[in-house]
Amino acid sequence: MGLFDKFKQGLAKTKQLLNTDIRDLFRAEGRLVDAGFLDELFEKLVRTDMGVDAAQEIVDDIGERFRARVVEMIEIVEEIKQKLKALLAQPAEPIHLAASGPTVIMVAGVNGCGKTTSIAKLANMFSDDGKKVVLGAADTFRAAAVEQLTIWAGRLGAEIVTGPQGSDPASVAHRAVARAVETAADLCIVDTAGRLQTQQNLMQQLTKIHRVLSKQIPESPHEVLLVLDATTGQNGISQAKHFTDAVRCTGLVLAKLDGTAKGGVVVAIRKQVGLPVKYIGVGEKAEDLALFEAEPFVEALFAEGS
Repeated sequence: MGLFDKFKQGLAKTKQLLNTDIRDLFRAEGRLVDAGFLDELFEKLVRTDMGVDAAQEIVDDIGERFRARVVEMIEIVEEIKQKLKALLAQPAEPIHLAASGPTVIMVAGVNGCGKTTSIAKLANMFSDDGKKVVLGAADTFRAAAVEQLTIWAGRLGAEIVTGPQGSDPASVAHRAVARAVETAADLCIVDTAGRLQTQQNLMQQLTKIHRVLSKQIPESPHEVLLVLDATTGQNGISQAKHFTDAVRCTGLVLAKLDGTAKGGVVVAIRKQVGLPVKYIGVGEKAEDLALFEAEPFVEALFAEGS
């Protein structure tokens, strides 16, 4: 499945909401762009969870360009698409790989955000690319998390380093990286315990893991990916800000996009947090992870058909 088709699959619910809402704004003979039309358009855009600021920016642009004109739906959709592409523009940044030795990726997120599954998808993607992956199960608080990651490792043929329940997560992370060095692995992906951004002691523990890794291999972790659950919509912005303060996140993985009509949250996150959205989860299978690119994402958002 190509990138555009993956996005279409993942954005199905958002696409249906957005296209239905925008079609409802228009009559067969077009629509006069006046204050009433712009207010209605603003409400429709906000429903996708793209945020008030982004929605207002799009509406202001359309008002400036088309006010007092009768327009067809295609003109407005094209204008929205161009504005969204500009708002979502970011460097095409896949994972920043280490110049030598294993690339260390630390993964964080709140409980239930889809973190473990996202790690499995990342490992699968790298394995398919011919790279050797070691997983570090540093979520030592939840036996179920270690078990889940161990099952995924078995399926993907990746080595996994675990520790006793309740043991020091930083120690497990350290051993995982040491194992990656010892076996000449290309990547070491370190899972961390899910936590709320308000749990200061657990956030400090994340900072400790980050510090231990940076002492072990200079410049590591090379990436700190924050997994956000797309179904939480705007709540993800608060999470992103707190986690970035704690561990200097380098990018986002947006999970469960296929389960929500709030796909516009990608726009809000880019606008308010500034972190690049690196990958998007578009389904439940191991291969359902897509590298984020603004152009196909926006085109898929407005694509016709299923």
